[in-house]
Amino acid sequence: MRREWLGEAAGTFLLVFLGTGAVMASAAHPVEVPHGWVSLAFGLAVFACIEAFGPVSGAHLNPAVTVGLALAHRVAWRTVPGYVASQLLGAVMASGLLRWLLGPVGRMGATMPSGPAWQSFAIELAFTFVLFLVVLRVTGGERGSGSPPALTIGAVIALEALVGGPVSGASMNPARSFGPAVVSGLWSFHWIYWVAPLLGAALAVPVARWMARPAGNG
Repeated sequence: MRREWLGEAAGTFLLVFLGTGAVMASAAHPVEVPHGWVSLAFGLAVFACIEAFGPVSGAHLNPAVTVGLALAHRVAWRTVPGYVASQLLGAVMASGLLRWLLGPVGRMGATMPSGPAWQSFAIELAFTFVLFLVVLRVTGGERGSGSPPALTIGAVIALEALVGGPVSGASMNPARSFGPAVVSGLWSFHWIYWVAPLLGAALAVPVARWMARPAGNG
């Protein structure tokens, strides 16, 4: 599994480096980068990582996705610890490099609620549910012709970051939140960015299974 672990570590590294790097560069630059461009950076980063590392590891890039795929019987449970550890390592390395390059600006791209904790929890849960439902639908064998899965998934992430970013940070990814938290030391409400995405991904599994049932079977 070393090849897969390397793919996950490299992919998550690039996601966090490019995505949170956009947040930090915006904070460090005298002219603030519009929020929409930061959201686009996350979406494009995911698109690029899926295209580059999908053939290596599947490009989960996200512990919630890995656990959700195990719940959906798409991957074996025995592969989950190695994948998650690789994702977390890649995220921490990316945040560490960004701190060295840009300094402790923009809270290192850490995700924290801007309002009540329940609000951010609800957004992270709902957005991860939608994201993982899309992942299951566009990567399933029953999908029809259409846009490449990487493009669809990247677009969903960009849109969700655009809407939810100002409220919760729109993480939908424990690793994306973990790396900046480790390097910045900002752990306030960090539990939200683990519990909500994992629960959202788990809830998407039975819904996707129901949608995949042949018409007329209820």
